Formats: sequence, C-alpha cells, structure tokens
Amino acid sequence: MEKIIEVRGVSKQYTKRKTKEIVTAVNNVSFDVHRGEVLGLLGPNGAGKTSTIKMICGLLQADAGSIHINGLDINKKRLKALRHISAVLEGNRNLYWRLTVKENLEYFAGNRGRSRKEVIEEVDKLLEQFHLKEKENELVQGLSRGMQQKLAIAVSLLANTEVILLDEPTLGLDVEISYELREILKQIVKEENRTIIISSHDMPVVQELCDRTIIINKGTVVVDEKVENLLNLFQTKAYSIKLGERLNSRQKEELLLTFPLSTYTENSLQAIVDVNLERSEDIYKLFDIFKMEATLVESIDRTTIDFEQVFLQIVKGEKQYAIV
Repeated sequence: MEKIIEVRGVSKQYTKRKTKEIVTAVNNVSFDVHRGEVLGLLGPNGAGKTSTIKMICGLLQADAGSIHINGLDINKKRLKALRHISAVLEGNRNLYWRLTVKENLEYFAGNRGRSRKEVIEEVDKLLEQFHLKEKENELVQGLSRGMQQKLAIAVSLLANTEVILLDEPTLGLDVEISYELREILKQIVKEENRTIIISSHDMPVVQELCDRTIIINKGTVVVDEKVENLLNLFQTKAYSIKLGERLNSRQKEELLLTFPLSTYTENSLQAIVDVNLERSEDIYKLFDIFKMEATLVESIDRTTIDFEQVFLQIVKGEKQYAIV
C-alpha cells in the first residue's frame, strides 16, 4: 500500500521546570500510515502518544528523526506538508464560538482556499449527515459538547485533505451522542477514501473503525498490527470457567496475583472466572488454584475478547507481540 505519512526515528525530550530533569517523552518512534486506511494511535496517559500526534500536526518539532506527509518533510516544508492533513485535537478550541454552525463551516473552508460557492452543496450535506441542520444558524457557544464535537469533525472533512486526525473524538460525550458519532464515522469510512488517524481511549471506536493499530507505551512503539489479528491472537486464549462453588479468600488472592487481568464473579451457588491466558501451559497454573480446595469445575468455554482487554493486556504486559 502507498504510504502517505512516514514517521522515522522520532524522539522528543522535555525539561521539567522545577527540577530541570530531562524526560524522554518519545524515543525513536517509527511507523507508516497508508493511504486510505483507518489507523488507531493508542497509548496510556504519559506514553508519548500526544507528543507524537502534535509532531505529526506540526505543533511540536522533533529533537531527532523525520516526519514526511505525502512525501514532504514537515521540518523543511511545513506549510506545504500540513496542507495534506486536518486535525481535531482534544483540549483545543477547534471552532469559533461567536460564529454560527454554518458560518464555521464556510469560514474554515475559506481558510483552506475554498470559496463559499464551491462548498455550498458540501456544507448542506455535512449539516444533514451530522444532524446539525436544525442548528445551522445557532452560535457555536450555545451548542452542547456533543454538537460542538460533531461540527469540529465536519469542519475537518470540509478541508478536503487526504489525512484527517481525530484526537479523542468521543471524549466527554454521553453514550447516545458517542454512539451516533461512531455511526457517522463508520459511514464516512465506508463512503470516502480518506486516510483517518484516530487517537482514542474509547475502545469500541477503535474496534469498530480501525483497520490497524499502533500502541505506544513508555515512549516507544510496542505494537503495530491489524486490529483483527490482535483480536484473533487473544481470542484463542480467552476462557470462561464456571465453578460449582465459590473460591475462598486464599484462592482469590492467588488468582489475582497469577492472572491480574482476570475477573471473578460469584453468587450463593457458584462462581465464574474469566481469564486470558498468555501461554497455553498457563491453564495448569489456573487449575492448581482450583486444586487448592478441590473446587469443582463445571464447564470451560472460549469467550469473545474485546479490544479494551487486548489493549490492557499489551500495556500491562509491557511486551511487543510479533504476529505473522
């Protein structure tokens, strides 16, 4: 596949104000983004993900390495490179609050060199698509957070760039608006050949929309793989064990110590252990815990694992998974 973004050996350090300690936020990070794909860029807080995003958007300059967008070096030809990418960044004011919904769309299109006449049909289409038509003449400052977020994404689409970067697109939204926005994004992915980079802690967004994911932890890339492959890898090791009686306190303590990502639920008659086994032979460790009190095992079933569990397993395991 054709590469539209190339990140090569990028590093970034910061100096703490009080202690003057040098902290490495990003350490020799490299990856590619292919034209037309939807890429998830993930990482826990403090992992270096936000710094990486800001360097791609030209808001931070890397201390080492290079970033090319559509073949253009962002350090040497910054303005030309950034013409190929639009971004909605979490924590930034991406709209003008004293303009109406429609005026924002027209204004930011104009900033990209597109006339009002040129975009009039696209503006109407986006207003309908994002369910903002009834609000088109309202000031942005009076909109809910969810509507503001939908408008910001519509503005980024109207820029007509090859790459769109969405940083935490569903953060702070209620369940209904978050679901609605996911459905809109799925429609956009299906209908338009855009390259989309999504940074999110909302794992359903990643699982439903992304083709591939890059996970950054402690400043380095620990995973660069298709979402489907990651789910398949962990799927074969996810089990639900139904027990005929409850575990005692000693067994529960040993379970969480040996399998920290396992879950244990119980009622007056039975208990269920949901566990993700890193290695096939770990099943013997699990049964050793049951044998401590001769706990009756009623059934063992394979279970479906979601991407949030995969993400936690990788980050807490702090290891890179090589998938062929």
